[in-house]
Amino acid sequence: MSKRYAAVAITRSGIELAVKLGGRLSGTEVFVYAKYSGGLEARSGEITVFDGPVRGLLPKLFGSYEAVILFFSLGAAVRLSAPLLRDKRTDPAVIVIDERGEHVISMLSGHLGGANRLTLEIAGLLGSHPVITTASDVQGTFAVDLMGLEYGWRADSFTPMKAVSAALVNGEPVALVQESGEREWLLPGAEVPEHVCMFTSRTELRHSGRSFSAAIVVSDRLGAGPVNEPMIAVPAECIVVYRPRSLVLGLGCNRGTSVDELEAVVLHTMNELGLSLQSVRNAATAGIKGDEAGLLALCAKYGWELVLYPPEQLNTVELAHPSEVVFRATGAYGVCEPAALLSSGAHSLLQPKLKSGNVTIAVARVVYPEEREVSRSE
Repeated sequence: MSKRYAAVAITRSGIELAVKLGGRLSGTEVFVYAKYSGGLEARSGEITVFDGPVRGLLPKLFGSYEAVILFFSLGAAVRLSAPLLRDKRTDPAVIVIDERGEHVISMLSGHLGGANRLTLEIAGLLGSHPVITTASDVQGTFAVDLMGLEYGWRADSFTPMKAVSAALVNGEPVALVQESGEREWLLPGAEVPEHVCMFTSRTELRHSGRSFSAAIVVSDRLGAGPVNEPMIAVPAECIVVYRPRSLVLGLGCNRGTSVDELEAVVLHTMNELGLSLQSVRNAATAGIKGDEAGLLALCAKYGWELVLYPPEQLNTVELAHPSEVVFRATGAYGVCEPAALLSSGAHSLLQPKLKSGNVTIAVARVVYPEEREVSRSE
């Protein structure tokens, strides 16, 4: 898909507006109804002229574009879109614009699909009034289902989202526990309301002695989930757990080590540490291992970047137990430990070098820029 957005118009006025938007909103392909196109010619990747009912066009657009922008009535948009809806996590954003261009309405997938953000952008381009009805946006608070989206945070489950969102927008007491991950996750224009209490750990929450209707937990620790360690006075179905990408795996291995052996060591180590595999940001190793098939296959399976360091850089990290054997093989006195520390920016390890068979592993937690600033100021 070369274009991100599809703008669809079926009237003369709507077509004029859609073409205008196509020229101003990068990544937009315009679909115009032939009968009222006024002889407008199709231009590859920019304008498509269709001759047939729009009902037959929309299914293809819903499966191919991030957002579908409809230049006709809201009622028609609802009726035409309803049969195509599957899941809020996969449905495209749907935006409706009246044919005079007075209002831009975020109709569908306002949060996860980005319709609210795109509505504001389009309204600015056309000089229109944006219409956004999602409660968190109207109240100026944050949206539970968008937390950490730009940083790649992943929710353990979307099932509790509705209950937690309801508690948030209805002013019920909500606990927000952040044990790891980026601290500057709040989107511009949003704020944490007074009925949300912030905690830096579950221990702090427990010691508060307070009861809450719902909880949001941001943690790379497996014990953060309701199954492993229930929150005090918070129903399990009202706890959203986010996994930030806050961990780095330093890995070393003998030449030809299989992906199965590497994976087994990683899974065992993470389980022993009580850390979530979903929170792994990347793996790191020596540059000489950049062509190691097992490492590459492991990273490909889990979607991890493999960060490589030359021996000179690895040797800048002071090690408690430098290895002459490793130095003769790689030119560095250590691989997994310095690689994990360099990639994470940390000064200490959650798991120092652990050797198992042909594999060595170390684990570090990422230090974020804002944390470095605080450290320097202290």
